[in-house]
Amino acid sequence: PSRDWPENDPGPIIPGSRITDGKMPLPTQTVARTRKHRRSITFEGFKRDDGLWDIEGRLVDIKDQDFVMRSGTRRSGDPIHDISVRVTIDSEMNVIDVVACADSTPFPDVCGQVLPDYRKIVGLNLFKGFLKSVKSLFGDTRGCTHLSELLMALPTAAMQSFSGETKHEEHEHGHGHEKKPFYLDRCHALSTDSDVVRSHFPRWYRNPPPG
Repeated sequence: PSRDWPENDPGPIIPGSRITDGKMPLPTQTVARTRKHRRSITFEGFKRDDGLWDIEGRLVDIKDQDFVMRSGTRRSGDPIHDISVRVTIDSEMNVIDVVACADSTPFPDVCGQVLPDYRKIVGLNLFKGFLKSVKSLFGDTRGCTHLSELLMALPTAAMQSFSGETKHEEHEHGHGHEKKPFYLDRCHALSTDSDVVRSHFPRWYRNPPPG
């Protein structure tokens, strides 16, 4: 099958991964097509020496052709959006600090004005109403759509960063903790009435409701 991006653009390279050519592992498309746009969203989690964690997210939009906007023309390959955020949290998922930047936006003199407002998330907890709070604080004209999109994915990125590294892992094996692991009942596979939980987390398994 033909590639869906320019020959001189290998796509994202993921260190340590079998995914090295940028192609998505989807069934081959049988209809000829031309890629017009690529959005990349990446997250990285860092464990700090002071016991806190930095979760960093970045969103980049790139066109494969020159793109004419009211604010000017972006050349092929130049980002339309390049927006990043670093959120510092503690081991209980409380937001301690946040910093955001916009290196490329359609309206550079305006888009960045709202970024300082995102400090309003300081004090929130990623697993206690965080998504609802982000929507309430930055919905409609009160925020940056794409920065808010990054924040909406932050809780699961943090959870993956914590995996195997914090005391939450002790919950999985029940070592002296009575509190249910925070990741149970947060997706279909880890529902406490699922076969996965019955097999791997029997302590927390509950019979499915009748009917």
